[in-house]
Amino acid sequence: MRLRNLILTTVIAPLFLVLLVFSLVAIKSLEDNVRSRLEREVQVITNVIGTTLSHALTRNATEPLEESLYSAFSFHRIYGAYVFDAQGREIYGLGLGQALFSPETIREVAEHGEMRAAYREHDGWHYYSALKPLTSATGEVQGVLQVNRLNTGIEKYTGFLSLLALLAFVVAAAGIVLGIWWGFRRHIERPLERLLAVMQRVEAGDRGQRAEAQGPQEYERLAVALNGMLDAMAEKDADIEARRRKEIELEKRLRKSKKLAELGVLAAGVAHEIGAPLTVINGQAQRLARRDTLSDDDRARLGRIRGEVERIVEIVRQLMELGRRHNVEKEPLDLHELLETARELVEEDLEQRAIRVELDLPSSASPLLANGQQLIQVLTNLMRNAAQAEGVGRVRIRARESEGWLSLWVEDDGSGISDADKPKVFDPFFTTKPVGQGSGLGLSMVHRIINDHGGTVGVFDSELGGAGFEIGLPLRDTDEGGTAT
Repeated sequence: MRLRNLILTTVIAPLFLVLLVFSLVAIKSLEDNVRSRLEREVQVITNVIGTTLSHALTRNATEPLEESLYSAFSFHRIYGAYVFDAQGREIYGLGLGQALFSPETIREVAEHGEMRAAYREHDGWHYYSALKPLTSATGEVQGVLQVNRLNTGIEKYTGFLSLLALLAFVVAAAGIVLGIWWGFRRHIERPLERLLAVMQRVEAGDRGQRAEAQGPQEYERLAVALNGMLDAMAEKDADIEARRRKEIELEKRLRKSKKLAELGVLAAGVAHEIGAPLTVINGQAQRLARRDTLSDDDRARLGRIRGEVERIVEIVRQLMELGRRHNVEKEPLDLHELLETARELVEEDLEQRAIRVELDLPSSASPLLANGQQLIQVLTNLMRNAAQAEGVGRVRIRARESEGWLSLWVEDDGSGISDADKPKVFDPFFTTKPVGQGSGLGLSMVHRIINDHGGTVGVFDSELGGAGFEIGLPLRDTDEGGTAT
């Protein structure tokens, strides 16, 4: 059952029922009181003039009899007074209602010697009439006095007033119920519906919903409490989401570290197994190249064999480097000097393709606590990748400091990296270059070095149009590893 109907049936309806019963009892008591006063007044008037009439009948005097009857009309609403003998015959009378009682009734009153009163109706008029025996000094009944009072005024309309009061009560009750319903609807039901709607939308997944703090004070407090609860839930959800993302990142790091460790074990085995054959191949190629009988074409081919052998050795060495975490020996370094050194190392590649390098660095940067050789390797790998990408004519390097971290961005205006390739750019052996032009270990080395420094590295679409790499490094020493994003 709805709250509104529950209040109406358990509170309002019983209250109105009690008020109705009380009103009916009050009206009934008023009616009885009016009737009692009417009856008492008629009986008092009858007793008062009855004594005088008894003396007049004893003396058989007509004039005192008429005066006594006339005196009865001085009382309010006395409309008839009659004197009958003991046989029920009229002796003298004035006013209305002479035939209200039959002669037999009058004789019975004379015989019993007791007053009798009753409500009577005659010719459309309503009376309250009293019959009183008139006795002599010796107690002999000489006649009967009849006094008629017209039943007009409030005593006549008590029934009508009762009906009118009942009708007024019903109308007032209906108005009160309507007012209560409207007030309940406006000040109780609608605020509750608004709160319920907010809670339903929150249940459906819209956690950004908030209740309006308006209406009665209790509902304002309820809305504020609900909003506080939703805010607390939002904070908890944000904290859970942050922890979930952190766990996902940690899981990614663990998977990558496990993969690199497996690669390191594999590389160590490969280096052990192919080291001797490669050494033999390299040595034999070197001895053959010393022969004077070889043509220039054969000598060039032997040089290519030795170059590929050295390339295999370098790949194995890089794999072994990826497979273990290093204890980074750090020292305070100047960022400007690191970037200048790295640019000099790749200057030949940049000049061959007429690539312009732009630096946007803070004028007074804090010293960077890092391993200079490794960071130079990171910068050269990123700039060399940009230089080898298609359509690159501009490389921009930016740096900013914030809250103990150095953020470094390396961007180009080339064709960029597809969304499908972004999650794999830091995986070993992943490369988009043609076969023989890249080992796919450069960005893996970047990730390993940044991770060893407790930093982060990620890839994004540069506003220049090409690829962008964001590096975050702590300015203070830390043992935490970073992540790739």
